[in-house]
Amino acid sequence: MWSGQPHLDEGHPPPLEAAPVSWKSVGPCKSLREPPGGLAEASVGEEAQGEEDPAAAQLDVLRLRSSSMEIREKGSEFLKEELHKAQKELKLKDKECERLSKVREQLEQELEELTASLFEEAHKMVREANMKQAASEKQLKEARGKIDMLQAEVTALKTLVITSTPASPNRELHPQLLSPTKAGPRKGHLRHKSTSSTLCPTVCPTAGHTLPPDKEGKEVDTVLFAEFQAWRESPTLDKTCPFLERVYREDVGPCLDFTMQELSVLVRAAVEDNTLTIEPVASQTLPAMKVAAVECGSTNTCALSGLARACRHRIRLGDSEGHYYISPSSRARITAVCNFFTYIRYIQQGLVRQDAEPMFWEIMRLRKEMSLAKLGFFPQEA
Repeated sequence: MWSGQPHLDEGHPPPLEAAPVSWKSVGPCKSLREPPGGLAEASVGEEAQGEEDPAAAQLDVLRLRSSSMEIREKGSEFLKEELHKAQKELKLKDKECERLSKVREQLEQELEELTASLFEEAHKMVREANMKQAASEKQLKEARGKIDMLQAEVTALKTLVITSTPASPNRELHPQLLSPTKAGPRKGHLRHKSTSSTLCPTVCPTAGHTLPPDKEGKEVDTVLFAEFQAWRESPTLDKTCPFLERVYREDVGPCLDFTMQELSVLVRAAVEDNTLTIEPVASQTLPAMKVAAVECGSTNTCALSGLARACRHRIRLGDSEGHYYISPSSRARITAVCNFFTYIRYIQQGLVRQDAEPMFWEIMRLRKEMSLAKLGFFPQEA
């Protein structure tokens, strides 16, 4: 018989159980015949039992139906409760997902704003650094230009001072030593008529007439002047430009071409780099009254020409401690080239503020000095 509540498995309705039915044992079949009275009693019992069996079966079926209904109702209530719990949990999870999505969106927005601000700050710093760098480079360039200008002025003054000695004064430092045709009129002296004519570059000698020794005509060479004007537009010390290439070929090269080739190359490089120094030779061992006699009678050998000459000057190349004694002729040739380079450096640095023609004639004068020095003409030292 069934009793109590059935044990339910989750998700499965309880199995149906069959109602117990009482079975009557008939007993072993006997071969003996029973008496008729016995058969009658048996048939009456079977009829009574047949009447009770349908009622019991119907009762059992009703019981089974009621129990299955109870099981279904309880299973339905249990599933509804589980479904309600699952829906609640799903809502909570949806709310949590929504909250996390909002947090993620907020973080992404803050990250984008932070990234944008960082990039903006970085661009601002780079822009300020570039502006500062440009300003610094400009200031450095201006400072270097000023330094180069000051160094050029100092070097020029140093060259003028060094090359001016009592024995051989520099005529640019002492205008009073210039010839009357170059010095111009001075107070206390008469002005010759030839002076004004020598200052005019357009005077040209007439064909077939011989000029007096104190007169000199000038005429601008158009080829040379065109090369000079092309160089003057963008002054440079590059040897490959037509103007300086001609000067190197015709004047500088021959003027610094000495017998001692190795030393000549070094002297030429020092002159081009503006690192050559000319110093007068001073005697420290003899009294002053005998200095001139000793210098005039000295038999020192010129380091450039290799000839035995009275060397009153010596040269030093760059920062080296060694000195080379040179003769007056070698000194005149080196000085002429140095004067030319000093003047074109002044033009390159913008220190010469003249028109093209006066600058051209000054360069021609310096070229003339180099040519004369190469030919052996130099001012006689006292």
